[in-house]
Amino acid sequence: MVKKPIEALLEQERFELRPRSGGGLLSFEVWGYEQKGVTVVTRYNLAYINHSIYQMDNGRVLGFDNAHGYHHRHYKGDVQAVEFVSYEATLERFQQEWLAIVKVTGGKRS
Repeated sequence: MVKKPIEALLEQERFELRPRSGGGLLSFEVWGYEQKGVTVVTRYNLAYINHSIYQMDNGRVLGFDNAHGYHHRHYKGDVQAVEFVSYEATLERFQQEWLAIVKVTGGKRS
């Protein structure tokens, strides 16, 4: 009988950004397990929060997660399903989009 892996919190970090870096907060929460030396991500929540840009949705300007049984993207209150390739690809997309938002807005409402 195959033993089911035990899910654990792999990463939980929050970074307060300086105003010259766009301000706000970056939040990362990742759950999963190790299997044969490989990390398997089962749940994730990535968010860029900045009340100076967006006040609704607890200030979440941008977010990616797989809650509610599907992979989706949050952008200023709008939620859309996204194709999931890998957690690493999702993290890369999140970082690119967050940097683009900061470049355009400078951390202020646009």
